[in-house]
Amino acid sequence: MPETSKLSFAEPVGDAMLADWRHVHNVIIPTDPLSLADVRERAGRNHLEVAYLDGEPVGCSTVRPPTGDSPSTGTVIARILPAHRRQGFGEQLYQRAVERARALGATVVETVVLASNEDGLRFAESHGFVEIDRYVLPGDTIAYVDLRLA
Repeated sequence: MPETSKLSFAEPVGDAMLADWRHVHNVIIPTDPLSLADVRERAGRNHLEVAYLDGEPVGCSTVRPPTGDSPSTGTVIARILPAHRRQGFGEQLYQRAVERARALGATVVETVVLASNEDGLRFAESHGFVEIDRYVLPGDTIAYVDLRLA
């Protein structure tokens, strides 16, 4: 029987794995490229995960836990590189992120998608998210779309 591809998930530990997470983020969000130092800082306050297919990064996720400002709301962001979309990887990464957000106390789940990422917007909407805000950050030209799970 031929060997099949295996998807695995890992919380990034060390600079090499943080660089994998960073690579996926920067491809999906080219308007906000992050440095390795930026990713280290995010890893200190958010739950980050990398999806690997046969050892190569194909996606990443961020879970922003509920905070004092928003004690019931968690934010989940799942990103899959374009060449690996429509294979079920995003679904797995998304489900893991929602489970993590709920385990951290989120009763409300939100996400944010770059408006130019039509695949990401379709994915969010197909999972029951509805747009609650749209904004352009200073210096940017492409909007971000905040969505909430209905």
